[in-house]
Amino acid sequence: MICKLAMEDGTVFTGRGLGATGTRAGEVVFNTSMMGYQEILTDPSYCGQIVTMTFPMIGNYGVNPEDFESARPFLSGFVVREACDRPSNYRSISTLAEALQRFGVIGITGVDTRAITRRTRIHGALRGVISTEVLDDQELVRMARAAAPMSGANLVDAVVVREVREWTEPLWHAPGGSIASAPRDAARPAAGSHVVVIDCGIKSNILRWLREAGVKVTVVPADAPAGRIRELKPTALLIGNGPGDPAAVTQTIQTLRELLGKVPALGICLGHQMVGLALRAETYKLRFGHHGGNQPVLNRPAGRVEITAQNHGFAVDEQSLARVGGQVTHVNLNDGSVEGFVHPDRQVLCVQFHPEAGPGPNDAAYLFTRFVERVAAGRPIDADMLVAV
Repeated sequence: MICKLAMEDGTVFTGRGLGATGTRAGEVVFNTSMMGYQEILTDPSYCGQIVTMTFPMIGNYGVNPEDFESARPFLSGFVVREACDRPSNYRSISTLAEALQRFGVIGITGVDTRAITRRTRIHGALRGVISTEVLDDQELVRMARAAAPMSGANLVDAVVVREVREWTEPLWHAPGGSIASAPRDAARPAAGSHVVVIDCGIKSNILRWLREAGVKVTVVPADAPAGRIRELKPTALLIGNGPGDPAAVTQTIQTLRELLGKVPALGICLGHQMVGLALRAETYKLRFGHHGGNQPVLNRPAGRVEITAQNHGFAVDEQSLARVGGQVTHVNLNDGSVEGFVHPDRQVLCVQFHPEAGPGPNDAAYLFTRFVERVAAGRPIDADMLVAV
């Protein structure tokens, strides 16, 4: 089955279909992770995007539901150089192609993913169309150019779970009882801590790490009003990841303006950006975003480099953040963009990267325990909490 990927710059790639059939538009991005394709596929932050994997072979350990980060994939398409059709892993229950077909995701294989990545780096993130139905190159390019841009897009509504729910699932435990990815800080905070998580497309592994830190976790949808969140009597808030342009998620930003300073908060990825906007800082679109598990970040207070997992296309503007009292704590060593900040007066810590990884390194996983311990002890949320590990 022929499948094509066309981009708004006029480039068209022809390969073989992988998974579902149909036609979908989205922003073409690349991910540099060498593993974790299941977690990438099911990360709701990829809603509205066609994801290109730079690692050449994908699918070699198959697919299993234990490693999903949400109930299903939300991305617009999946691009790989070579798809493995004979996976080898004791946990595998299906091939990559079978999983894509089951969830209605259009994939393409047998294309030059290096060329796609180079075009994205040169021209920035491009709108694209992936199709097994429309095979006329000119028509596909026209469709790509007519696709909606990511800037201004509120995609949170497409991925959130609507009900309020308590999360009880712990981190996955390896055979023998050891935790597969243990936090660096072994001590747990006192019982009674309650973190309310604002779900904008949250990854399950963020919730697992919170449970591993020993707190009660309640998840509320992105449009939950401030009054409803206060009724839950949280000791802390966590605002998680999600897709689209943070500036377009106006209802959640307004809720944060009513809550920040009244309860300690931790923002991650889209949550980091929306907290910045709630503080009256500004955000901007990155040229091609950060997607992968090998992004070097300088932790300024600790004087330490942490290798991080990331998935975002927007960033907080440093000068506007300084004007509203935010203090930059983390910087991306590739492009100098803001990767984290604190606002001591509002009791806020935010990071642009994913401390829960899934997939990726666990260099920053200590942030969950450190944040929860500070909240439980009534200690300030400030840059000092980032120093000791």
